[in-house]
Amino acid sequence: MEEENKISNFQRLLSDESSSSIESSDSCEYYQTEIFGLLPSSQAHRRQQQKIHPDALTHDQNELFQLDRDWNASVPLKALPFCMQDKRDIRERQHLERRNIGSWNSWRRSQQIARRRLKEHVGRAVSGLLPWRHTLHKIEGQFGVGVKAYFVFLRYLLCLNLLYSVIISGSVVTPALVFRDKHDNPGFHKYSFGYKDIFIGSGFLEISPVFHRFYTRGSLDLDCLNTPILFLLGMMSVLILSVFMVVRRTVVGYKHSWLTGNRFSSNASYKVFCGWDFCIQNQQAASLKRNFIRNELKMDLEEQMFNERVQQRSLRQWVQLVFLRVVLNFLVLILLGSSFILIYYAINQSQKPQDLWVLPLILEYLPPITMATVNYLLPHVFSKISEFEDYSLTTQLNLTLIRSIFLKLASLGIYLFFLITATPPPFNKCAENEFGKEMYKLTMFNLLQCIFSAFFLAYPRALLVERFPGLRLVQILGKQHFEIPLNVLDLVNSQTVTWVGMFYCPLLPAISTIRLLFVFYIKKFTLVRCCVPAQRIFRTASSSVLFNFMLLLGLFVSVVTLGVNINRFVPGGYGPFEGNRTVFNVTSVCVNTLPDPAQTAIRYISSEAFAFALILAEVVILTSYLSRGRANRKAIDRLKDMLVMCSSDKRFLVKQHSTIMRRQQRTR
Repeated sequence: MEEENKISNFQRLLSDESSSSIESSDSCEYYQTEIFGLLPSSQAHRRQQQKIHPDALTHDQNELFQLDRDWNASVPLKALPFCMQDKRDIRERQHLERRNIGSWNSWRRSQQIARRRLKEHVGRAVSGLLPWRHTLHKIEGQFGVGVKAYFVFLRYLLCLNLLYSVIISGSVVTPALVFRDKHDNPGFHKYSFGYKDIFIGSGFLEISPVFHRFYTRGSLDLDCLNTPILFLLGMMSVLILSVFMVVRRTVVGYKHSWLTGNRFSSNASYKVFCGWDFCIQNQQAASLKRNFIRNELKMDLEEQMFNERVQQRSLRQWVQLVFLRVVLNFLVLILLGSSFILIYYAINQSQKPQDLWVLPLILEYLPPITMATVNYLLPHVFSKISEFEDYSLTTQLNLTLIRSIFLKLASLGIYLFFLITATPPPFNKCAENEFGKEMYKLTMFNLLQCIFSAFFLAYPRALLVERFPGLRLVQILGKQHFEIPLNVLDLVNSQTVTWVGMFYCPLLPAISTIRLLFVFYIKKFTLVRCCVPAQRIFRTASSSVLFNFMLLLGLFVSVVTLGVNINRFVPGGYGPFEGNRTVFNVTSVCVNTLPDPAQTAIRYISSEAFAFALILAEVVILTSYLSRGRANRKAIDRLKDMLVMCSSDKRFLVKQHSTIMRRQQRTR
């Protein structure tokens, strides 16, 4: 009788009438009875009682099966919180119930199951199409999830640039090639081709599809279908898609880190006893899984030791630490200011003419070389400075990233500002082409820098360590660690250059796709052959959010630069907007040919009244999302408290059970 009451209480918790009882002030005994009903021992005992007394639990089982039948309409059977025997019983009962329900309900349930299975198969197929899945799994096992996050970020940028290339090829490159006038370049034969042109974008490449000048109006000259409109639509589509995808990725990552929280850490016993995959049959896969579990435990122990050390600090130690952090931040500001002055001096020197024939190529790359040198050295200095500031490992990484991204974006901003404010080129040169050539040079130099650092710095260093391990200098150097902040900043900087230059170099996303493909394999070679696993690893949740936020910041810089450049270039140049056409008036002829209702609608969309209505709608939507976020935050806190109560109640039940067993032994 007591067992039946416990089971009935468990069923009342799952009913609609008792759903609000979780939030009410129920007694501790009632809540403990709920937990006891969920224990596997209680379920096994209930099955035994069913075999002995078949009619005793009929009502409870009917309620249980009714609940399962409602769940199975949208939830697969394997996701139900029951043991295997109960799932078999539920499945048999479902087969029997299908004969008694109507044809419409049977068809609807079968369609729901088919849609769910199709979604699962499509998800597995899409995940199987992602490149380098096994390679990323090996990297995760050997070097941790932080290094894997970098390669996943690189793969995401590669797929993003590949999508840009498809859009630009369909809307810009293909129409220009098909409807191009053969007499657009009368001096085509005057341009030569040399190896230097590949690196600086001069010569033959200036009139090729790589740059802005190639895309003239041609024979496609309709009112609403011409090369300028297609060019503008293609570039606007790429920018809108970039904003949508980057913002979505940033928001999803932030939501995940917000749900877990800063103090989130899974149970160590779960990682030890439940973290192993018993389907592993390969020795190499087992070694990778073992390394992954070890890295996770090292992460937890590192964070626990740091939290204990922070709690034991005295007031004097806190004052000394704050003073030290202020001094180190002042030193960081001095280093940043010095680097900006050096970059500006290098840009001025590159503009001076030289008589020697050896120096022109070096001077062409003097600003990129200076920026690369500064951006390579200072992040290492920032990393060492953050170690003296005595932050946690994840905070050290994020602080180094913030300082380094400010350095990289500010360096790129100084370079772009100089290009925008520089003297216009001669009349016979295309100003848009000259700006696109600078972005092309930065992209090519990024690839050359990656090759040089891998095969002329990292690989010789690894050979010295392997062949002369006894030398004192070699022992001090050792094999390098994979610097995640520096490599992520290189990706963000190169992607920002791609966004800035794709309007004036339409094939720059395709060039960036090929470059990222080479970078992946070069970085993989550097990691596997020339690097050793870091002794201290970090959690990648908050850092991944920072990666995406930096990418969003780079997109903002590129949009601002593009807007300034569009206003700077005057009409009458080369390319699709030659003559009196500009980006702002190229659609005016098309709009005037539309019917009056369409013209009225377009003019209303471009007016201030629509902008005010749009801003008001955005305010309402943001307010609703903020209110939902606050409600979700309260619900998450309540659920976390319930999880703590569940664990405490389970410990209480175990203690009560051991007490009862001891009393029974004494009685016997």
